Amino acid sequence: MQRFWILLAMASLLFSCQMGKGKENGANRLLAKAYGKELRVSEMEGMFPPGISGEDSLLIINAYVQRWIRETLLLHEAERNLPKDLNIDKLVLDYRASLIKNNYEQVLVEQLLDSTITKEELQEFYERNKDQYQLETPIVRCYFIKVPSSAPEQDSLNRWWNNPNERNLARLNRYCDRYAVAHILNDSTWHRVDELASAMPEGTLSVDNIDSRREFRQSDDSFQYFFRLLELRNSREIAPLAYIESQARKFILHVRKTKLLEQKREDLYEVAMRRKEVQLFTK
Repeated sequence: MQRFWILLAMASLLFSCQMGKGKENGANRLLAKAYGKELRVSEMEGMFPPGISGEDSLLIINAYVQRWIRETLLLHEAERNLPKDLNIDKLVLDYRASLIKNNYEQVLVEQLLDSTITKEELQEFYERNKDQYQLETPIVRCYFIKVPSSAPEQDSLNRWWNNPNERNLARLNRYCDRYAVAHILNDSTWHRVDELASAMPEGTLSVDNIDSRREFRQSDDSFQYFFRLLELRNSREIAPLAYIESQARKFILHVRKTKLLEQKREDLYEVAMRRKEVQLFTK
């Protein structure tokens, strides 16, 4: 806080000549004025990072003042051109009500929404909706390693790759964590073919040749590439549950949230009606 006020004092001195307000000082120094609105130094508290020089603080102040002036002029012009039939007070009230309501709904969701989704719920959702999840591009389960040609223990890498049992996969993972540029050794996740292709030399793998490039090793001047296809799903096939699981979870939670808020509205309505806090004048 002490540094802040020191910077303010420096800024005030630097601006005093420009602003012609030598009688004002400290945090109350006037920096700019436009159409009856004023900008003072005190409004800039918290904008100066620790250790900043006086010169840099002045640059920050100048930039802020210039931005403030332009925003103020734009606001003035917007106010001057308001449509005559625009009820700005109603808009403000509606916006305030929306903010309050949305904040309360967020509190309700955080307190009451059950975010646990079981495997059975996911599977049930998938069976009901899987026809909506046709693939637009091929996806694969695979093993993939991209490692620099200069990486050590190449013999071990090849041996583990050729015999991908549980123990060797663990070794591969440790090796790739240290040396690989990219690697996929989880056999349960799905990946777009075009995204995999972007990590390889152009033309190595594509949506057109993936079915014939089921396993290969190749190298260029910089890297070695290891690829093994475990399963392929072509475009227009139904996406597997594992591939759309994240979307499914979001949808299930959205439905729960909607039902929760609808039920809360109904509960409030019933309580208010019983207490006669609501009067209806329609038939």
